[in-house]
Amino acid sequence: MSLLSLLSFGLAMFVLAVSPGPGVFATIARALASGFASTLIFIAGIVLGDIIFLLAAIYGLSTIAMYMGEVFIAVKYLGGAYLIYLGYTILRSHAKAANIHALREPSKKANFLSGLSITLGNPKVILFYLGFLPTFMDLKALTLSDVMMVGSVVIGVLFSVMAVYAYVASRAKHLFQSPQAIRKLDIGAGSVMMGAGAYLIAKP
Repeated sequence: MSLLSLLSFGLAMFVLAVSPGPGVFATIARALASGFASTLIFIAGIVLGDIIFLLAAIYGLSTIAMYMGEVFIAVKYLGGAYLIYLGYTILRSHAKAANIHALREPSKKANFLSGLSITLGNPKVILFYLGFLPTFMDLKALTLSDVMMVGSVVIGVLFSVMAVYAYVASRAKHLFQSPQAIRKLDIGAGSVMMGAGAYLIAKP
């Protein structure tokens, strides 16, 4: 695989990563509610989901993935329900100006799995990679080193973009000091998180 193909793929991946979607909205909501560091674990889950589907697409496992529809449906509903629960928790929080982090944090494992469920709950991502990758490379001709480079690009681009969204959102939270302003942010973050969960569940 040529360097030009890899760079072109990276640029296209960047454009797609910055486009608003459930993952972006959920990341922003998580950062507004919990801060930057906690959201990085959430983002890691999202990225792992993409890598799983990327490898499935490269190695021709799309058929197997589609036969696992029941598993994906279960992940979809559980993940969506958990996002709605997180949003509801944020909405019910009563943060004070002196304690912006008054919201009880989910465990690192729960945070990671909720991010992972956003991607795994949408098995159409594998179809996206199946249609997207061949425009930049011949999947059948990829070597192990090529696969590692492609995976590195996906991880680097997707994690970086999501991290920037999370950082900006977390900094915005700290600019507000009054309980009223923080409460409005919590309402917005909770609503977005619940919306992302509802979208995950409702999406056919």
